[in-house]
Amino acid sequence: MILKNLLRRKGRTLLTVLGIGVGVMAIVILGSLAEGISAGYDSIVTGGKADLVLTQPDIVDVSLSGIDQDLEIQLLNMSEIADVVGMVQGIVAAGDAPYFFIFGYPPGSFMLDRFRIQEGVGLDSPEAHTGRGAPIIIGRAIAEALDKEVGDTLRLTSTTYRIVGIYETGSGFEDGGGVLALEEAQVLLGRQRQVGAFYILLKDPAYRDRVIERASRIWPDLSITTASDFADQQIIGESMDVMVALLGGMAIVIGGVGMANAQLMAVYERTREIGVLRAVGWSSRRVLTMIFQESMVLSSIGGGLGLILGMLSLRILRIYLVVYGASPQPTPKTLLTTVLVVAVLGFVGGIYPAWRAARLQPVEALRYEGGGSGGTQRKFPIGGMAMQSLWQRRIRTLLTLAAIGLTIGSVAGMQASVSGMVASIGTLPVGSGGEIFLRQANVADTSQSVIDERVTGQIAALPEVRSAAGIVLSIVSLPDSAFFIVQGLEPGEFAISRFTIVEGSPLRTNHQIIIGANAARALDKTVGDSLDLGGSRFKIVGIYETGIGWVDIGGVVTVRDAQVLTGKPRKVTMTSVKLVNPAEAEAVVERINSQFPDVHASLSGEFADQMPDIQATNAMLGSVSFMAVLIGGIGVANTMLMAVMERTREIGTLRALGWRRRAVLGMILKESLLLGLLGGGLGLIIAQLMVAAVGLSESTAGLMSPILPIAIALQALLLSVALGALGGIYPSIRATRMRPVEALRYE
Repeated sequence: MILKNLLRRKGRTLLTVLGIGVGVMAIVILGSLAEGISAGYDSIVTGGKADLVLTQPDIVDVSLSGIDQDLEIQLLNMSEIADVVGMVQGIVAAGDAPYFFIFGYPPGSFMLDRFRIQEGVGLDSPEAHTGRGAPIIIGRAIAEALDKEVGDTLRLTSTTYRIVGIYETGSGFEDGGGVLALEEAQVLLGRQRQVGAFYILLKDPAYRDRVIERASRIWPDLSITTASDFADQQIIGESMDVMVALLGGMAIVIGGVGMANAQLMAVYERTREIGVLRAVGWSSRRVLTMIFQESMVLSSIGGGLGLILGMLSLRILRIYLVVYGASPQPTPKTLLTTVLVVAVLGFVGGIYPAWRAARLQPVEALRYEGGGSGGTQRKFPIGGMAMQSLWQRRIRTLLTLAAIGLTIGSVAGMQASVSGMVASIGTLPVGSGGEIFLRQANVADTSQSVIDERVTGQIAALPEVRSAAGIVLSIVSLPDSAFFIVQGLEPGEFAISRFTIVEGSPLRTNHQIIIGANAARALDKTVGDSLDLGGSRFKIVGIYETGIGWVDIGGVVTVRDAQVLTGKPRKVTMTSVKLVNPAEAEAVVERINSQFPDVHASLSGEFADQMPDIQATNAMLGSVSFMAVLIGGIGVANTMLMAVMERTREIGTLRALGWRRRAVLGMILKESLLLGLLGGGLGLIIAQLMVAAVGLSESTAGLMSPILPIAIALQALLLSVALGALGGIYPSIRATRMRPVEALRYE
């Protein structure tokens, strides 16, 4: 009987299933990403034989850690240690893959045992070094995504490598990247004589505590932990889990509202049928169970559709997702998440409609003639016929407004976040005082940009250039602050002039730091206190204010100290260039890009928009926004279709009185557009609350404007109106196709 009831209303059922399916599809895709990253970081350590890991403390990610490679000799001199392996890790661009993870290990090391060669040879094979070009082995997944085989070449940034082997580890994260010899990886990533971590193999696991205690005493500025503890410290997987949770929550709320809307309309539409069932002896509990079971079946079908769509999407987008370890098949954890979301959707979407149906009295239900909630409705004080129609069906209208508002609010809030982030990052090059800003060419992640100081010096020597200042950026994690952004600048350079000291003195020498006012409040620090960053201790000599959120939650040290902190001696992250004649900026940009192929120059005002990080974030935001809008659009279409079915006799009466099809179409479209506009207004309120919430935390205050940007607000309103139009087209057409006689007979 449940399936029969759903199939009787194919249009409503299809739209509801699609809405749920799109939400579940998003969860499958992001869930696979999160699982791939989390499992990948675990496998880097726990997949090998390492007992202990030595790295920099407080690092956000192992790729940002830097330790002197010569430390390996001292470790090997410990009697308890059997072997030591240094490793570097980073992200580069590779062909059509925007992100390609590189792992650098010494050939023949025990950490390479898990890279099982399926085709070709390993890095330690003599055959790997017989041809021209540095050898590389790549994972099976990325080989298939890039259509590469043994013997092909692979270009990473500006260097071409020869593929000598294809491996499998069972970890999607590693199988979506490549392995170079340690020295080759160090050169590629600009980390000469530096490693991100040392993996330590003990002669006996019983020596673990002894080695940890001894190493902590000898190298107090480093962190030594067990392999499992080190994997737990990596926060990228946790960040992806948070993103999945947020999207899952959005899918539950928006999808649940849409399902509740559809089920509530089903109750209205079947009021007389429910009255008959109650009259022939059905109990309230039995009616409640029937409606609730229909909701669970709908959510199950939608969940199954979403799972299929998610799997297809993973295959279609594999070239972009494989480097994160995303598997073309959902993991057990993702499947469990999907089942839970579907169950919650079915419960949330069915509980109120089922309760309402169970409360219907048989006599009142049998007298019901359709048209909403029945009875005399009070007119809304303002508005025309469209507003009165929406007011007469208040519950349906409120549910639809909630769906649109949540959709628009989520999209506008995310856009405001990214827009604020871009604007904040854009202040770095502009505020540095230079007309041109440089980063490493072909870098996939700006935080891993590496520019040799000698290149900065050569650019400074150009006749058009007055001065060039290197800037080092790093991110560390502190116990009392999620992130602490460190900038390395030379005291006395033009780039440091933006930091207005409000307490204490300016930065003068090494082992000193000036921190932002927001950071001082969040960390409860003042001038004269010390601050430990990445194993190094700095004395706070000044507190500054710039009015820029991400700058004021960080600090500034000398370039040399920042290079030690990042493990990149004689390297900078970016360079600000001040010209003799600013009017020549565009011409100088072209000259630098042609004369120095290892760097990418852009005008300071255009730097943020050209960052690969921002472009990738915008692409992800666009995808999430598209899915959210699709869910919202389906919800509006569902609501308006139910409105047309509910008002069949009303439409028949209007047609019998002489209304033309165009007039009926206009009436339904006006209601749909009005719904979209009102939902957009609600969405702007939700987006503004999201933006305001960011400013409540001292660690995030100032990251974006406390007021929703006008441009984004206008876009949100246009989007909401478009949602209304999109959702009203099919129901409007359906209404115009009704014949007066058949519509008047509709029960």
